[in-house]
Amino acid sequence: MQGQPLPSAPPTGFWAALTDCERAALWARGRESVFGRGTPLCMEGDPSTHLLVLLTGWAKVISLTVEGHEMVLALRGPGDVIGELAGDLAGYRTATVRALMTIEALLIGADRFNAFLDAHPGAVRAYRRVMAARQHELGQNLRTRMESSGAQRLARLLLDLAARCGRPTERGVALAVPLSQADLASWVGVSRATVTRALHDWRCRGLVSTQPGVITIMDTDVLQRIGGGRPSGL
Repeated sequence: MQGQPLPSAPPTGFWAALTDCERAALWARGRESVFGRGTPLCMEGDPSTHLLVLLTGWAKVISLTVEGHEMVLALRGPGDVIGELAGDLAGYRTATVRALMTIEALLIGADRFNAFLDAHPGAVRAYRRVMAARQHELGQNLRTRMESSGAQRLARLLLDLAARCGRPTERGVALAVPLSQADLASWVGVSRATVTRALHDWRCRGLVSTQPGVITIMDTDVLQRIGGGRPSGL
C-alpha cells in the first residue's frame, strides 16, 4: 500500500488522534480491505493476529450468549480501531465484529502495529486514550442498565446514535446505520417487544418515524426528557 493516497474523508476516532505523519506511517504498514454487508471483520474465539482501522462504513460488535442469542455490545464507524484491543493482541477475540454495510478498512498485522507503536510514542498515547474511552463506555452502559427503564435506555441509545451517525433530513435526524429492532433490544438489555411498543408509542406521538432499516428522530427534546437526561455516549 505504500505510495497509495490516504483516505480523503475527515478522520475520526483513533485515526483522528494521529498526526499526518503517524497516519502515513500506519497506512504504509497495512493493506486496504473491503468487507460486504453482513461479513464478519473478525470472529469471536479466533486468534487475534491483526487489527483494523475502519475507513468507511459501520459495524456492530456482538457476542453470543450461552443460549446462542446475539448480543450487541457496541457500534464502530469510520476512524475507529477494532480487533482485540485488550492485552497485547496475542490472545483470542472476545467478540465478533460484523459489517452493517460495505466497509473499507486498513488491516494491520499485530507485529506491524506493535512496531508502529514502538516508533511513535504519540500514537501510544492516542491508543491508550481509545482504550480508556472503551472502558468508560462499558461502565456507562452497565450503570445505565441498572438505573433506568427499558424505554429510557432506548431513548438514550437513539440519541447517542443520532449524535454519532445521524444524517439531517427535512423530517429530523435519520440514523445512518441499519440496526434492527432485535439489535436495539439486545443492546439496551430488553425484549424486542419492549422496543416495538416504545417505537409504536413514539411514532404515534410524532417523536420518531420508522422505515425498514431507518429510524428518524423528529423530536430530540422530548426524547431526551424520556431518556432522563443527556445521551450517555456509545
